[in-house]
Amino acid sequence: MKKEVKTLVALGLVVLVIAVIATMLYRQSNQPVVTVTKDEVSEALIRPDSPTLGPADAKVTIVEFLDPECESCAAFAPIVKRAMNEFDGRVRLVIRYMPLHKNARLAVAYTEAAGEQGKYWEMQEKLFQNQPQWGEIHGHGPQPVRPEPQVLFDKWAGELGLNVEQLKASAAEKRHIEKADRDLADGRSLGVRATPTIFVNGRRLMRLNENDLRSMISLELNK
Repeated sequence: MKKEVKTLVALGLVVLVIAVIATMLYRQSNQPVVTVTKDEVSEALIRPDSPTLGPADAKVTIVEFLDPECESCAAFAPIVKRAMNEFDGRVRLVIRYMPLHKNARLAVAYTEAAGEQGKYWEMQEKLFQNQPQWGEIHGHGPQPVRPEPQVLFDKWAGELGLNVEQLKASAAEKRHIEKADRDLADGRSLGVRATPTIFVNGRRLMRLNENDLRSMISLELNK
């Protein structure tokens, strides 16, 4: 008799557990699904005045925090460019600044000023391609004697067909430096500590290599 009572009690406990689990699953299944669209991306990630390349309605948005004086940024730039070409029309690139080096703010100012004359991307590429001539060279002992960065920037601006005097006047304005410092603060609030740091539709690219970038873009496109 005692054995039968124990069996009934055990069965009752099993039934109770099953009922509790079923209730929890039912409640979870009736919870509204919360989704975050790309239009709701944090302001810290994308600002209205951030330089962009590609269609505004692209399914995938790449946000890159970079420093024009960063050697890794210069090395990674062709990879980003290839990805933009491969997924042409389906990806948008947004540039944010992390001025961590000595001449970075000046480079940002010149790039932004060039953008006012329609040559933002061309100036950015010039600075990356010629970075050893004006940027700090790390791990190579004393810095070589070189012209002041402004002299070189003016020269390259002229090669791009820009109005150099207009460019210099714009680059001297504080608003470009303020923009760079605002981006720096935004980046730090997102945990950005090094450059380049890349986000794909709000997800951080953890390993800086071409295959991972292409894979993340493909994944987002196929959602």
